[in-house]
Amino acid sequence: MAARAHDVAALAFRGRSACLNFADSASKLPLPVSMDAADIRRAAAEAAEAFRPSASKEVSGSVETCNADANFVDEEAVFDMPNLLVSMAEGLLLSPPRNDWGDDDSDIGVSLWSYSV
Repeated sequence: MAARAHDVAALAFRGRSACLNFADSASKLPLPVSMDAADIRRAAAEAAEAFRPSASKEVSGSVETCNADANFVDEEAVFDMPNLLVSMAEGLLLSPPRNDWGDDDSDIGVSLWSYSV
């Protein structure tokens, strides 16, 4: 719907040089009666409403309702998000691991980069 409203406004401002989301259906879009911002908004809203998806579709005389939950996956349940976020927060409270690589500080003065010419 937003893309259709954009196309109406783009056509109003840029004409044939407008970059459209749906260039193949530009002829189906309502045109504003003037270049006034209110008229452009009105035409854009009209275009958006014209392409609003309906909650039910008419199919061969019977009404078929769309099932929005058919493809719904509860990602919070799949990934156990509440507990994952709690465990991440607990991880921030842990002390850093101990350095077991040795206690000699023989390489403290060694530079990682050499600037000699």
